[in-house]
Amino acid sequence: MRDSNDRPAAPNYTTACVVMFGINLTWILMAIWVIWGLLAAAATGWAVNRVISRIDAARG
Repeated sequence: MRDSNDRPAAPNYTTACVVMFGINLTWILMAIWVIWGLLAAAATGWAVNRVISRIDAARG
């Protein structure tokens, strides 16, 4: 029987998470642009930027 502390470390998926966030954000903004126009996509991008900035300020 193995001790529970003998498990290997979990892999670091941070880079994969950041890349997939960028890919998902890109296709979502493209879909908004196609459906509602560039102004709506720009407003959404601005709102996402504000949310990320608030999270950064709260952590920092």
